[in-house]
Amino acid sequence: MHSSAIFLIEFGAIILGLGLLGRLAGRLQFSPIPLYLLAGLAFGEGGLLPLGASEEFVAIGAEIGVVLLLLMLGLEYTASDLVSNLKTQYPAGLVDMLLNAVPGAILALLLGWGPVAAVVLAGVTWISSSGVIAKVLNDLGRVGNRETPVILSILVLEDLAMAVYLPIVTALLAGVSLAAGSVTLAVALGVAGLVLFVAVRYGRVISRFVSSDDAEKLLLVVLGLTLLVAGIAQQLQVSAAVGAFLVGIALSGEAAEGAHNLLSPLRDLFAAVFFVFFGLHTDPQSIPPVILPAFVLAVVTALTKIATGWWAARRAGILGKGRWRAGGTLVARGEFSIVIAGLAVTAGIEPQLGPLATSYVLILVVLGPLTARYTEPIALRLTRKRSSADGVPAPVGATPAPASATAPALEALEPVEDGRTERR
Repeated sequence: MHSSAIFLIEFGAIILGLGLLGRLAGRLQFSPIPLYLLAGLAFGEGGLLPLGASEEFVAIGAEIGVVLLLLMLGLEYTASDLVSNLKTQYPAGLVDMLLNAVPGAILALLLGWGPVAAVVLAGVTWISSSGVIAKVLNDLGRVGNRETPVILSILVLEDLAMAVYLPIVTALLAGVSLAAGSVTLAVALGVAGLVLFVAVRYGRVISRFVSSDDAEKLLLVVLGLTLLVAGIAQQLQVSAAVGAFLVGIALSGEAAEGAHNLLSPLRDLFAAVFFVFFGLHTDPQSIPPVILPAFVLAVVTALTKIATGWWAARRAGILGKGRWRAGGTLVARGEFSIVIAGLAVTAGIEPQLGPLATSYVLILVVLGPLTARYTEPIALRLTRKRSSADGVPAPVGATPAPASATAPALEALEPVEDGRTERR
């Protein structure tokens, strides 16, 4: 059979399969990412039906998927929002990094993988999944909750930290010298700072230039600009993903809203291809030896994420129930963890790092929506039991604070387990 025909059959089967898996995940009400990873394992090396003709195209599609994921994330925020978050929420970002990056680094060192793998695994365990968390917040009806801005601030700080972290990891994986690595980091910080400055100062001008009433023209300009900047960033040894993220930040208003609506289907398509591609390069037989350390790491970092969200929400003055909801919502890991592990797999640093990261993400991407829903009721139930055992009346959540004049309605609302709201 002609090679082009085989390519169309293989790629068509992949897309059709992803669509059916997405439907299944929708009916089961959880993220489709685990199913996409499992599909990649099934069609990769050592799987049920290894691919041939379409593998190279899938690799290119995966790169586009990462770029679109970061572009769409950047479109969610304005440059002024990011600057404000940096000023007010940076302590929460530091706590987040210390509590969640350190366990990954320690495990890598205990396994004897070396310092470079430790830095990579620290990033895998540090970064929460913005995509999964955004879907969970929407599904549970918590977008308007008082703790949601705290959750989003932590996610934004993690994304900004990636602008520094990814160039460092890229330099370490490439084995460059300290001087060359310092130059790479300086270039990354300089580019990120320049884009943020231009976005704050001239964001409206850029958005007016990009904006168009014609959907086709808007799509072509935004997509072309994003791929161009991502390619230039990659050429400068700065992550293409970071370049795409900064393009998203630079756009605002109608241009950002229009681009978001137009690019969402493309993002979903190529992001699914990316997760499949990562699974393709993981041998299923390599997962059983690392499943136990992956499970232990998942449990430890789920608890540290809950602690992070609880502390950040408490610092922001959120009541008791909201603190537990914030912590439980942050547990999910996903796209960024796979992106970071994918860099190490491509560089061939540690053969077991890819399987461990796959197992780790599979566990937490399934566990994340469950902790988002059930952390609050479980924590309150345990608190009541402990209070009853001590002979102290059990508190309901936390001591209510007076409602502020600016948000009395929000202060008087408490979401219940299914995401609906009821008056206290």
